[in-house]
Amino acid sequence: MDFRAALLEQTRAFGDLIRTGDPATPVPTCGDWNLKQLFRHVGRGNRWAAQIILERRNQELDPRDVRDGKPPDDPDAAADWLIAGAELISNAIDRVGPETRVWTFVGPRPAGWWIRRRLHEATVHRADAALALGVPFELSPELAADALSEWIDRVTEDRRRPPALDRGRSIHLHATDEELGPTGEWMIVHDEEGVWWSHDHGKGDVALRGPAKDLLLATVRRISTADAELEVHGDTAVWDGWLDRTPF
Repeated sequence: MDFRAALLEQTRAFGDLIRTGDPATPVPTCGDWNLKQLFRHVGRGNRWAAQIILERRNQELDPRDVRDGKPPDDPDAAADWLIAGAELISNAIDRVGPETRVWTFVGPRPAGWWIRRRLHEATVHRADAALALGVPFELSPELAADALSEWIDRVTEDRRRPPALDRGRSIHLHATDEELGPTGEWMIVHDEEGVWWSHDHGKGDVALRGPAKDLLLATVRRISTADAELEVHGDTAVWDGWLDRTPF
């Protein structure tokens, strides 16, 4: 997958929503934010990541120190500002090289790590905007599946929080999109090795089955399993516990 192209594509689609939506529109899936606060968060976050890369930082950047971190008031100019932020990330990586290690919130990583992270930040927050505006949210199965993998990666790697699963528990997610093949399954377990996941097929304490896009939105708590019409089998308390411990 071309993550750079996908980042620009998703950001442009997000920008289209900004051009047509009222900035004061509430975004229920993001607390008390409105649409303007949502796209400011994404646009500033892109510039934040680009600055971390460009400065080859080994420590976190204070968001208040992000250059050009405030969007214009005009909707068209704001959308352009959002898209330009995504382009800054690619430009910064070209300047320093994709393998240059820089700060991330999961420890030092190659600068190229930020492309995939910011791609899926844009993907999920575009869903927030679409849900807030009452318009359809479309996403290819491949991109939805990768967003889900990236999310599970970060949750299982994050040592700042308690484990997302109790020891001895497991979750199986199964995408029904035929084109995904093995990459459309996720087995998440907590055993003596800790919390980890694979694309293996298996039997979890709880299993969810449905399109990758809906599995993604349910996993990041944008819609419920009922609203997504996902099949749910097994101990739903395990799934509820996972959601409680994995805020986006």
